[in-house]
Amino acid sequence: MNLILLEADEWQADGQAHIGDPRRLRHLREVHRATPGDELTLGRLGGGIGRGRLARLDAEGAWFECDALDQPPPPALDIELILALPRPRMLARSLEHVTALGVKRITLLHTRRVEKSYWQSPELHPDKIHQHLLLGLEQARDTVLPEVRLATRFKPFVEDCLADDIAGRRALLAHPGMPAACPRGLEAPATLLVGPEGGFIPYEVEQLLAAGCEGIHLGPRILRVETAVVALLARLG
Repeated sequence: MNLILLEADEWQADGQAHIGDPRRLRHLREVHRATPGDELTLGRLGGGIGRGRLARLDAEGAWFECDALDQPPPPALDIELILALPRPRMLARSLEHVTALGVKRITLLHTRRVEKSYWQSPELHPDKIHQHLLLGLEQARDTVLPEVRLATRFKPFVEDCLADDIAGRRALLAHPGMPAACPRGLEAPATLLVGPEGGFIPYEVEQLLAAGCEGIHLGPRILRVETAVVALLARLG
């Protein structure tokens, strides 16, 4: 937790902030080893970043005093991600990683090789998604939540949504065997599409290429989805 990220209801009228959830309190005590009087980095969700003083820490929570949150969050990565829905445990890690890297729009997509049971996972509950996004923001000292969308049907998404999503952006389909290597250091807005474990099926690849995506690869190694996504974003950014 490199940033104590405070939501609107955690700010009080007198300018103090209070947190009471066990996860962050445990982190303050066990990792930061914080004591009253210490200065820590605070952020307002959707707002600025600054330094605050820990005024009180006890069994009921932690209270902070902060004069100004006048530093902006880090710039967003201008790459939108369309990701075939991963296994639940991998989804949690992937959301945290891509949020930490600065992605601000994530679409979770159903494809042929995505197990239908994945869509019933508790990890897709809005509160769980919110928590994973917060963990990514805390890691990167960011305050701006990504938008997460669920696209539960492949064909309607490609036919009805994809064209608008990639308009004015370079659409990159990451898939083994594609002709071009993943570019480095993009300067233009982009949309990255990544398939599930086992990849997109040929029909899906055909449809995505026909919709205007260009195929790219990361080399001969076959990587886990969570590894490939981080490698691709780091290389493109």
